[in-house]
Amino acid sequence: MSNKLFTSLEDGRQYCEDILGKGKTFDIVIQRVHIRDLAALIVYVSGLVNNDSVANLLTHLQHEGTAHLREAKDENEYFYDHFNFQGMTPMEERDAFITGVLSGQVGFITKSGYCFITEFRNYPGRNPEEPANERVIRGARDGFAENIIINAALVRRRIRSPKLRLEMQKVSTLGETDVAICYMEDIANKEHLEWVKKRLEQIHHDGLTMADKSLEEWMFKQKFHPVPFVRYSERPDIVAAHLLEGHIAIIVDTSPSVILLPVSMFHLLMHAEEYRQAPLIGTVMRGLRYFAALFSLFLIPLWYLLATNTENLPEKIAFIGVKEASEVPLYLQLVLVDIGIEFLRIAAIHTPTPLSTAMGLIAGIMIGDIAINVGLFSPEAILYSSIAAVFTFAIPHYELSISVKVFRQILLAATALFAANGFFIMSFLIFVYLCTLRPMNIPYLWPVVPFFPNAFKRIMIRFPMADEALRPYIVGAKNRKRG
Repeated sequence: MSNKLFTSLEDGRQYCEDILGKGKTFDIVIQRVHIRDLAALIVYVSGLVNNDSVANLLTHLQHEGTAHLREAKDENEYFYDHFNFQGMTPMEERDAFITGVLSGQVGFITKSGYCFITEFRNYPGRNPEEPANERVIRGARDGFAENIIINAALVRRRIRSPKLRLEMQKVSTLGETDVAICYMEDIANKEHLEWVKKRLEQIHHDGLTMADKSLEEWMFKQKFHPVPFVRYSERPDIVAAHLLEGHIAIIVDTSPSVILLPVSMFHLLMHAEEYRQAPLIGTVMRGLRYFAALFSLFLIPLWYLLATNTENLPEKIAFIGVKEASEVPLYLQLVLVDIGIEFLRIAAIHTPTPLSTAMGLIAGIMIGDIAINVGLFSPEAILYSSIAAVFTFAIPHYELSISVKVFRQILLAATALFAANGFFIMSFLIFVYLCTLRPMNIPYLWPVVPFFPNAFKRIMIRFPMADEALRPYIVGAKNRKRG
C-alpha cells in the first residue's frame, strides 16, 4: 500500500476539516506550511503536542527558494530528506492518520496527498511522585502518572534490556485508548501473551472511561466475583520486579496504575517494604501481614460466636463476652459498626483535606463515645470492630481488603443464623470458592492449592537476594532460572 491517501493537499484539508470539525472544535489546528520548497498541511490537536517543539522545527524548515523540488512522484523522498525528525511514520490508511492526530501526534499532508505522522506528543498530567497507597520508609519516591509515555520510560529506566517489549494497541471503538503490553521477550510465557492479546482484540466497546479497571473487567469477564484477578501497582520498581519474574504488565493511558498478571492471592499480600528491610525483618513483616489478613476475616465472626455462647467458654477466657448489655442485638451492632467504618472511609475520600481532621474528630466522638453512652453499642463491639478494621488496613492491596470485608459479613451472617455450624461450614465454602478460581487458568490459591512445598516456603519467608531462586511456576517462564 502507498501513503498517498489524498489526490491533493486541498483534498486532504477538506477531509480533515470535515472529520475533525474545523471551526467547531477550538483545539484542532489545520494549517498550511512549507517543508523547504514543498507545500504541506499540518494537522494536530493543540493540547496534546509540544507546541514549542513544533514551532521551533517548522521555523528551520521555512520556504527558502533554494532547494530544488523534484517531481511529485519523489515527494516521499524529498520529505524524508528535509524532515529528518525521529518518530516519522508514513500512513497507509486515513483512519490511522486521524487516530494518530487524535492521539497527540502531528500529521503532515504533502501537496500531492502523501501522509505522514510525526511524534511530538506532550500529554498533560502530573509529574511522577510517590503513590499514596504503596509508600515505603526507604526506596524510590517516583510513581506512575497518567501519561503512558512517562510510565513506559519509568519501567525502561529500571530494565535496560533490549528484550523488554512494549507493544502498543488501541482498545475501544470511540475512545481508542492506548494500551501497552509490557513483557520480557525471552522470559514471558507465549500462551499468556496470546491470551492477553486475544482478550484485548475481543473488546468491542465505545470507551474505557475507567481505564485499567474497565480493562480488567472486560479481559476476565469478572461479573460479580468479589475478589481481584490482577494486581495493580503504581510503583515502577514493583512492576520491573514482576517483569523479570516473567509476569506481564499492561499500561493503560490515563491511568497511574499498571496491571500485573498472572498473579495469585499471595501476590496481593506482598509489599515493597519487605524487600527494603533485612530478610529476617522482611519475613516478620510478611508474616504479620498474613496474620492481619486472616484475622480481618475471622476475628469478628469468631468473637461473635464465643460472645453468644459464653457458657461453653473456659474460665480463663470468660472475659470475651459482653459485660454491658445493649438494647440493640449484638449482631446488628457489629453490622452497624462495620457499615459506619465504611461510611467514614467514603467520607474521608470525599472530604476536602482542610476539613478531614474535623470530620475524623466528629466521627470518632460520635461512634466511640456518644454511641456507647446512649446504649446503642457495647464497648466490646466497638473494640473488636476497630481491631478488625486495623487488620483490614494492613492488607496492602486495596481491592483485596474490600473483598475480605465482604466475606467477613457473609461469614458473620452465617454464624448469627447457625452458630458454630454456620461459622465452620461458611469458612469451608469460602475456601472452596477461592480454590475454584482460575483466572488465566492459574490457581488463585497457588502454591497452597495445589500445594507446592518449595514455592510455599518462598511466599512465607523472604529469602536473601543472593540466594538462587527460580521464577514462579505459575508464570510459565521460558527459563525459570534467574541470572
